Amino acid sequence: MDHARHRRAVLAGVLLAFAVLAALVLFEVLGTVFFAVTVAYVLVPIRNYAVGRGLSRRVAAAIVATGAFAAVLGIVAALGYVVYQRRGSIVSLIESLPPRFVVPIGGSNFVVETAAAQAQAIDALQAVAADVAAAVPVLVLKLFLFAILLFGLLLRPNSAGRALFSLVPGEYHDVLVALDDRVRQTLYGIYVLQAATAFGTFLVALVVFFALGYDSVFTLAVIAGLLQFIPVLGPGVLVGALALVDLLVGNTTRAVLVAVIGAVVVGAAPDAIIRPRLASWAADLPTSLYFIGFVGGILTVGAIGVIAGPLVVALVVEMVEILSRDDDLRARLDAALDADD
Repeated sequence: MDHARHRRAVLAGVLLAFAVLAALVLFEVLGTVFFAVTVAYVLVPIRNYAVGRGLSRRVAAAIVATGAFAAVLGIVAALGYVVYQRRGSIVSLIESLPPRFVVPIGGSNFVVETAAAQAQAIDALQAVAADVAAAVPVLVLKLFLFAILLFGLLLRPNSAGRALFSLVPGEYHDVLVALDDRVRQTLYGIYVLQAATAFGTFLVALVVFFALGYDSVFTLAVIAGLLQFIPVLGPGVLVGALALVDLLVGNTTRAVLVAVIGAVVVGAAPDAIIRPRLASWAADLPTSLYFIGFVGGILTVGAIGVIAGPLVVALVVEMVEILSRDDDLRARLDAALDADD
């Protein structure tokens, strides 16, 4: 038994060393690898369903991986189109703002100069568009890496789990199962629930902004959908900005309409309608924990922190719950032993 435990500990140490080495060597694509692993976690049930319907493991993995690749490619292409092709519309919107605003406060008028801020915003947008164009070759390469890795993970989805179970002593297998469930639930909450709500927001915003007569309706709708991934704030930030711009340029009627209709239909309706229907099979993190993980993840590891941050917070919460259950069980056992005495 001691020999088996020693061998398991040595193998675990070797695995950890190789994992650290791989992370150092593959640092530039670490985000892509992490993204592929988390997406595979979500897609495994679909792959298993396809295999259960009679498809081979290879064909099922290829179909699911191809579908996921097409979806990611479509999202990236849409974002690139919004940033690069529609930059002229956004620049025109910024240029349409008055160079100064007069704000009456306490009987006095204060002039707020905005010309310098407008110029800086326009330069920033043009720089972003140029950066997007320059990053296209690298992005395409990472997308193909994502597709290949996702196919490999879906082809043998249980290999990593079996290896981990073989390295961990049997009395801790329940902890691995609990963490696995928490990871799956959290990823469903991040990918499925958030993505469905974001898509619903995009469709609703498309109709609302078109009806209110805004230019660059598609761009605004995409931004509203993306803002659904930001907890607490959400598309209300865009609605508030549009209402403020309309108010400053003198379009009071539309400012009031977008503030009221946008806040209800774009900001609140998708959360009230879509989330409850999906909550039964796509677990969501509490808003406070999601916000902590979201902000901390982005500030620490960049864009991939949108997923990594909430996931790490969820794992911490799960470990706290496991320890709490162990303490409760120990307390009940101690009470039972005292009663027998």
